[in-house]
Amino acid sequence: MNKGLEVARGKTKVLYEKPGQPDVLIVRAFDAITAGDGARRDEIAGKGRIAAKTTARVFRLLNLTGLPTHYLSGGEDDDDNEMLVRRCTMLPLEVVVRGVAAGSLVRRKPGIARGSVLVPRLVEFFFKDDANHDPLIEPDDIVHRGIATPQEIGLMTEVARIAFEILAHAWRRRETLLVDLKIEFGRLIGGEGRGSLVIADVIDNDSWRIWPQGREELMLDKQAYRNLEKATPADLERVRENYETVAEAVGTFPSLRPGMAALVADGQTSLGILDPIAAALQIFGLQTLRKVVSTHLVPGYVLQTVQQLDATFSRMVYVASGPQLAAMLSASTPTPVFDATEYDADELALGIAKTLALDDTIMFGRVLLVQANARSAVLHADAQINAPPQQAVLG
Repeated sequence: MNKGLEVARGKTKVLYEKPGQPDVLIVRAFDAITAGDGARRDEIAGKGRIAAKTTARVFRLLNLTGLPTHYLSGGEDDDDNEMLVRRCTMLPLEVVVRGVAAGSLVRRKPGIARGSVLVPRLVEFFFKDDANHDPLIEPDDIVHRGIATPQEIGLMTEVARIAFEILAHAWRRRETLLVDLKIEFGRLIGGEGRGSLVIADVIDNDSWRIWPQGREELMLDKQAYRNLEKATPADLERVRENYETVAEAVGTFPSLRPGMAALVADGQTSLGILDPIAAALQIFGLQTLRKVVSTHLVPGYVLQTVQQLDATFSRMVYVASGPQLAAMLSASTPTPVFDATEYDADELALGIAKTLALDDTIMFGRVLLVQANARSAVLHADAQINAPPQQAVLG
């Protein structure tokens, strides 16, 4: 890519301006791998390419679910390990989400058994300071130092948890346990959403612990490098192979498996019953098709329609306009069937999305985000109704 002035340089990457686009940066990954806050450093040929590929694929997945990130494009193919990202002012924090007790947590809290599943997930903040080994920092101290507001801390906590659950879902589908995840946030300096917080920096194989089959000894992440007493060429080659394996696995994460909701009306007059459901499904990006049948006039056509749809779509649910049609559809197909008259439209759309999210990480993430937004709306409404009345200003 055509690069401008260097903006910043870290242990494993460098950032450049994008000529003619002041709100965009180019991130180039190095082949370096470090441990102990840079005390140990080695070069692994091709690691920069692998790191850029992994990060691009993770961010693309998060973007597809609706989470805010700074990622725009690049990181794969013949782009020289480079990504385009929206320019941010980075917060000097690492946000760590823990789903299983490991690492520094069990050293700090010996009462928690290593390998214990943590529910709810534990979210911790660490102040970025290599000289002091990135110390743990409490939310009150973050606010006191002026790093972030209480509202921003709440947002980072919620977004980090959702990002963890999305990636944990993706790894579970590959018989791998996501143990913990480290992410960073930045404030957008321009463009749409200026000043808002987004997930930034990188999320690659240095950013998490992953245990295939839930077994720590099979780890594929950076901890295998940290555990080396001395890194031999053979050791570094094994690390590179692990990183390549992870990049290829992550490459399958953002593949949306198209789901279809068949909205079936029992007669033309029943079409209106299905309109609110079609609108509610759009929030999840779900495709819909409509069919008109008649359980009374042409019952054979109902069965014919079901057979055609079942043979055409591999991932589908049916929504019937009433109980009689729902019963006939349920008796004719192994595919889930919902009766539109039994549910609120939003509730039904969420149920359909959950059904399709079982083996679709993007849909799983969209469900998490819709649920989080619903919780936020309730809290906002409660805050508004309990706010003290404003005093009239007399002229």
